[in-house]
Amino acid sequence: MEKKLLKNRAKRSGLTLSEYFRRVAFEKKITERLTEDEILIYSTLVKFHNNFKSIGNMYRKRNPKLTEEVYRLANEIKSHLQRLSP
Repeated sequence: MEKKLLKNRAKRSGLTLSEYFRRVAFEKKITERLTEDEILIYSTLVKFHNNFKSIGNMYRKRNPKLTEEVYRLANEIKSHLQRLSP
């Protein structure tokens, strides 16, 4: 059962089992690949981020408080994207 679990982790990372073990042994970073659903979510969030930035640019001169809020939301989304980024 443990071997199967390790094989699954290696597969999700796009590594062979032996390469997975080497990285674990040398405490190297192992990044799991994103699933199709995660890629879709990521691309949607990128679109939202870009749209918020555009809205912020349009309203910058009319209502500084609105612009500040839009940029805050865009930065929050960007921080989530960076955590998902491989």
